[in-house]
Amino acid sequence: RRSSRPSERVRAGSPAEPTAAKPSQAKPSEAKRASEMSSFAEAPPGDAAKGAKIFKTKCSQCHVAEKGGGHKQGPNLGGLFGRTSGTTEGFVYSAANKNAAITWSEETLYDYLLNPKKYIPGTKMVFAGLKKPQERADLIAYLKSSTA
Repeated sequence: RRSSRPSERVRAGSPAEPTAAKPSQAKPSEAKRASEMSSFAEAPPGDAAKGAKIFKTKCSQCHVAEKGGGHKQGPNLGGLFGRTSGTTEGFVYSAANKNAAITWSEETLYDYLLNPKKYIPGTKMVFAGLKKPQERADLIAYLKSSTA
């Protein structure tokens, strides 16, 4: 089938004109920049004070950070680091979260917070994730101090 749009028509025997931008002209997308720091080892240093603000605005609706606090829509995060996913007593987890058997560390949490539903397919957590490496590092710094 022939295209009626002039930019899509190519004469028989002539090479097609490339339409993509040259690599030097292309601007990196937000996803590309986020993937450049795809591991916690490459992440910027976290700021616990900034992480507290992130927790308050994005996490506290569903979670309590202090050990011994109650559960909300999500589990209490007290004692998070070193714990296996899906094992907080008194909270009903999805089968996906229980079966993932992830030991929470700075590294696993950094990856998880990028996109929870992708990291644990089938999780009940409705949070879309934190795309910016600095925000994830800040939140982890806060959680390290507040959940111990």
